[in-house]
Amino acid sequence: MPVTARASITAVHGYVPPDLLTNADLARMVDTTDAWITERTGIKERHILKGEGLGTSHMAAEAVRGLLEKTGTNPGEIDLLICATTTPDMQFPSTANLICDMVGIRDIGSFDVQAACSGFLYSLNIASQFIANGSARKIIVVGADKMSSIIDYTDRATCVIFGDGAGAVLLEPSTTGFGIMDSLVRSDGAGWVHLHQKAGGSRIPASAESVK
Repeated sequence: MPVTARASITAVHGYVPPDLLTNADLARMVDTTDAWITERTGIKERHILKGEGLGTSHMAAEAVRGLLEKTGTNPGEIDLLICATTTPDMQFPSTANLICDMVGIRDIGSFDVQAACSGFLYSLNIASQFIANGSARKIIVVGADKMSSIIDYTDRATCVIFGDGAGAVLLEPSTTGFGIMDSLVRSDGAGWVHLHQKAGGSRIPASAESVK
């Protein structure tokens, strides 16, 4: 009986922007302290993407370039690119499309998955199916967010947690027994009341008032 190929992570690469937002910086912005943040989160600093016109795609592209370089992979060898993000550069085209353009990947499938904190796991699960059914041999999954673009820096409960950055993995088929064996995907839409972005979607479209 032939061995079924599994999707295996063969390389990992990440990128974080150079500018830092420390706990001391936040203590000057909101009612908090380094001790309060560290005790509750363990976080001392977070990377922040600064620069006019820079979005999630710019960090993701850096992660993907590094991934291609460290593995000696030609952009033309990539069959699919999936970007997990909840802070896309724009509504369309997808951030994945923009990443491909930036790194010279042409004429392949590329799309975004928006599932907040679970986005990378959803994307990995989707990508593994393409590997397992033989329709792709080299897939890049990149998780990236510019959380600083949507964080309320007057809310000490949330602004201390998030930063900006990107991480990318290369998936390839493996018949050695290693790779993604199984996954369990579950969600409960009833929880939306506890964590959601209040405006900017089709229920309450973006406007000067709703953005404020």
